[in-house]
Amino acid sequence: MSNRPFRSVLYIPASKERALEKVKTLAVDAIIFDLEDAVAVDEKVNARAVLAHALSEGGFGKRFKIVRINALDTEWGLDDAKAVAQMDADAVLLPKVGSSSDVETLAQIIPETQIWAMIESPAGVLNAAEIAAHPRMGGFVLGTNDLAKDLNTRHTADRAALVTSLQIALLAARGEGIVAIDGVFNAFKDEDGLRVECEQGRDFGFDGKTLIHPAQVAVTNEVFAPSEAEIDLAQRQIAAFDAAEAAGEGVAVVDGKIVENLHIVTARSTLAKAEMIQELDT
Repeated sequence: MSNRPFRSVLYIPASKERALEKVKTLAVDAIIFDLEDAVAVDEKVNARAVLAHALSEGGFGKRFKIVRINALDTEWGLDDAKAVAQMDADAVLLPKVGSSSDVETLAQIIPETQIWAMIESPAGVLNAAEIAAHPRMGGFVLGTNDLAKDLNTRHTADRAALVTSLQIALLAARGEGIVAIDGVFNAFKDEDGLRVECEQGRDFGFDGKTLIHPAQVAVTNEVFAPSEAEIDLAQRQIAAFDAAEAAGEGVAVVDGKIVENLHIVTARSTLAKAEMIQELDT
């Protein structure tokens, strides 16, 4: 899996020209240009043209550009997919994915663009491994609101009812080396609550979090980036392990803990991600 940062992934309505321009100034790692939930029914067709023009004009810098289409079983999905195939997008995000056959259907319509999947239903979670294994699959985005609805769960701060689903999806993504992005936090004015949920997602192992408002960007970027302490530890682990190897030893000790090659893999990944974040932020 690449060390490319996906700390903050912001949903933007594809029909809103002002929002499409505003996002160019935001410190997000990736953008989901949304043709689905964020676009009213009578704006669906026009949104494609608006988005195609915005992407052709460029100006989004190094931000990873994802287009979420409508589900293929809707009246807009097929035309969305055909339109995205001609757009300057890094990935197309397919909602309501329940099996790898859904991904294959889209792959036949869009022959080149990387495909991402919304995992937002019980079927999607239960079939996450086969979905992740599709050769065109590049990433999972957790649709926790839809998933909670289908599971008939109550929303709690610890997301206890969703933990199993989150971890199954994450296991599937990690098993195939693809990106995994946590779901949204709905209370966009609750910064403390957002931080708690970001910390939970980061502790689980997610690469970042989907966002619904620019006010959520700063906290999310902070939580999902390597901290100064993590960077310092990674540097010391690498130095100690290099010294141990030079002395003919297979392990080192840092802060009273054994450091083996597997720790060095993680340490190098931490430093690489920190470097790429610095490049993005500048």
